[in-house]
Amino acid sequence: MGQRVAVLGAGPMGLATAYQLVRDGHHPVLFEAGERVGGMAASFDFSGLEIERYYHFHCISDHAFLNVLNELDLSERMQWVETKMGYWFENRLQPWGNPLALLKFRGLSFTAKFRYGLHAFLCTKRKDWRPLDNIEASGWIRRWVGQEAWEVLWRRLFDFKFYGYGGNLSAAWIWSRIRRIGNSRYSLFKEKLGYLEGGSDTLLNSMKAYIESNGGEVRLDSAVNKVVLGDGAVLGVEVAGQFESFDKVISTVPLPYVSKLIPDLPADIIGQFEALKNIAVVCVVAKLSKPVTENFWLNINDPDMDIPGLVEYSNLRPLSSHIVYVPFYVPGEHPLFLEPDQNFLDKVRKYIKKINPSLRDEDFIDLRASRYRFAQPICEPGHLSKLPPVSLPVKGLWVADTSYYYPEDRGISESIDFGRTIARNVTSSEV
Repeated sequence: MGQRVAVLGAGPMGLATAYQLVRDGHHPVLFEAGERVGGMAASFDFSGLEIERYYHFHCISDHAFLNVLNELDLSERMQWVETKMGYWFENRLQPWGNPLALLKFRGLSFTAKFRYGLHAFLCTKRKDWRPLDNIEASGWIRRWVGQEAWEVLWRRLFDFKFYGYGGNLSAAWIWSRIRRIGNSRYSLFKEKLGYLEGGSDTLLNSMKAYIESNGGEVRLDSAVNKVVLGDGAVLGVEVAGQFESFDKVISTVPLPYVSKLIPDLPADIIGQFEALKNIAVVCVVAKLSKPVTENFWLNINDPDMDIPGLVEYSNLRPLSSHIVYVPFYVPGEHPLFLEPDQNFLDKVRKYIKKINPSLRDEDFIDLRASRYRFAQPICEPGHLSKLPPVSLPVKGLWVADTSYYYPEDRGISESIDFGRTIARNVTSSEV
């Protein structure tokens, strides 16, 4: 007989967990505080265009994601595109992302180019991340590429993606980012990335429909107030002041919420959750009548711009308008995160016009800003050893978020894979 399992959070990990549970004959109830499934992959109505609030793309190595598409008969809606990268440096837009572009790059000596290219190449060939686990990333990169390449190609990424946390990141975590993009290439000079017709909603809504048509429930606008424990075991959850009994509970919400959501956990476990750090994001989406560049990803090193890059999404997925994402990653406690949306919109308009001076104010159709407080876990050296186990020392209780598939960076495919693994492990244990 199937188990009744509460799954908290309907982002990709929570959806994948509930999806696997119903495939295995169980009865999940998926609770989501928001009005849509998807978490950071959820879409919104952008002046008549349904599009994600935060950009997503797919690589040919995203096997878990591609497997679910196949299971749901969605594979034909996956499209692969040859994309381009660029680099904005010293007020000049340059090609980027392949050996020839590196050789031609203005602003670096040949020695710096060689060291940078060798490091990137070796990262794509490395299989075992464990030797990098306890190594600090910025020092590791500088030792490989040298100070010159660090200053031009890496430092601003650390400064404007991680702020004060940039000096204590795991080299294994940074390596996984280099490897993922490097392995998205289908030749030495060409990169191939993917998009799903209809965006992430195509998969998210299909997973939701599958869950609901196979014995599960998806409850939107239903925030769980508390996970109820008793005698060393999970009893159920409180939602809107009402208690519901469950055999097991799986939380996939961001870990900083756990101490308030499950206050009766042992004090040492709560301390571990509260010690974890996260970066917030303010992500501006711009809708334009003209393209900014021909690139999907544009790295930026400019003293007048407090961003490490921007993503011209419509150069990957064809859309009726030109869509650009400009993320401002910043600690949630930083004063910048509290600035009004208009400040960020004004910056984006200014930055885009600097990169492409032919753009005029009338080319900006619309701009929106979205905020997510816990957008990016900070993975310090030895990150996994600092996390509580996914299966907590409470019978029937599991807790995870994107922090747990370290050293991989957060992504839809990684979340799907981890969520399905949790579901299999949970239901193979005793009730």
